[in-house]
Amino acid sequence: MTMIQTDIKKLIGYGVQRGLVPEEDVVYTANKLLELFGLEELECVCSADKEASCVPESELEAILGRMCDYAFEKGLIAENSVTYRDLFDTKVMGLLVPRPSEVIGKFKELYAQSPQAATDYYYKLSKDSDYIRRYRIVKDMKWVSPTKYGDLDITVNLSKPEKDPKAIAAAKNAKQSGYPKCLLCRENEGYAGRINHPARQNHRIIPVTINGSRWGFQYSPYVYYNEHCIVFNYEHIPMKIEHDTFCKLFDFVKQFPHYFVGSNADLPIVGGSILSHDHFQGGHYEFAMAKAPVERSFTVAGFEDVEAGVVNWPMSVLRLRGADTDRIIGLADVILEKWREYTDEAAFVYAYTEGEPHNTITPIARKRDGVYELDLVLRNNITTEEHPLGVYHPHGKLHHIKKENIGLIEVMGLAVLPARLKDEMAQLKKAILAGEDLRGNETLEKHADWVEEFMPRYETIDASNIDQIIQKEIGLVFMEVLEDAGVYKRTPEGQEALDRFLRSL
Repeated sequence: MTMIQTDIKKLIGYGVQRGLVPEEDVVYTANKLLELFGLEELECVCSADKEASCVPESELEAILGRMCDYAFEKGLIAENSVTYRDLFDTKVMGLLVPRPSEVIGKFKELYAQSPQAATDYYYKLSKDSDYIRRYRIVKDMKWVSPTKYGDLDITVNLSKPEKDPKAIAAAKNAKQSGYPKCLLCRENEGYAGRINHPARQNHRIIPVTINGSRWGFQYSPYVYYNEHCIVFNYEHIPMKIEHDTFCKLFDFVKQFPHYFVGSNADLPIVGGSILSHDHFQGGHYEFAMAKAPVERSFTVAGFEDVEAGVVNWPMSVLRLRGADTDRIIGLADVILEKWREYTDEAAFVYAYTEGEPHNTITPIARKRDGVYELDLVLRNNITTEEHPLGVYHPHGKLHHIKKENIGLIEVMGLAVLPARLKDEMAQLKKAILAGEDLRGNETLEKHADWVEEFMPRYETIDASNIDQIIQKEIGLVFMEVLEDAGVYKRTPEGQEALDRFLRSL
């Protein structure tokens, strides 16, 4: 028996073990895989076959890797590159995943027992199907950085595969398709993908009704945190923060009370990466911002029954709490409506310049200790000559670490940093220990000011503590990033300006 035949049997064994392939579907699945690889036969495909009966999760990457090697040798894929291999191995895994109707049926059956039982099943399926590529996720660098605002989560994202130059060139020349319209559209379910769009044959979506409209529930393939989910409108419509947004967030939390859910803002710069499709992000995780305490309370006339306070956080966060979500939503409406039109020149807060709106909100909902909470993060996207990427955006001196938009995930206290930092951190370690001049290094010169600033704070920097120091200082940069993104600064003047806004409600 050839290696490819052995791997087909192993993959089927993997599928049986993890409940992807029922016993009744073993022969059928084997034949579909033979067809895909252009093979005509396979010895004994019963799941009890010793060779295939125990395939550890850790072997999946190797099995799929050998299958891609074989596919390239036989001309089944055009290029032996990450892009083409990802398209092919997703096609392979798609043959093992149950139809959407079966997955939805199982989810509903388990949901009747408990929402968590349903999400536990679905999350496991998303990992076992290789939709979430666990072997890539584990390569992400992760650590926790203590700060005066609590422990911030830091990740250097390595799980998104970098596109190879040939694939980038091919994508430019490829026919532009409007199907699916974006990466969030429901039409991605089962889609074969193309050079400029990932394959999703192994992807399944759970339909949910939120506030009377049809939405889809899925997990992020890059899981930045535990059970990182995406909830998206079935219609490809732009994001908008409004009354219905608050209603939808709480409706989702009521259906999945073990999850938080939040929305990116609806303006460029402060709105995250996808504004063209209305969606939320949630998950089973408690972020640093959620743990941050309320440092002072305020009351809005007519809403005395809703607890309201300013959160001790680098960004400007108002937390509303209560048992009645309608009352929380009512107060959130008042705050949003006022904030949209609010200008305070002394605090450099402008609702509009030349007719362009600047004020919006990043909202996050959760249920905690039997009480509903809504965090409203005040956002403003104004730009100036000094800060062309945004006044309330990471300032230029921090771009060597973080230049990208501060979306929902960062707002809550998790830094998603670019993959380049992995190599740069390793190079930086060597250079600091060797006493090299960073300004003479093309890659590291952008870090020179920062290193010169933090090095005097340590009596000794050597091989025993250099890694911890670099991680700690990156964490402090991220804290500063969040402070830059905060509309009202953590100074007496800044907090007085915030209080002026609160008094205007």
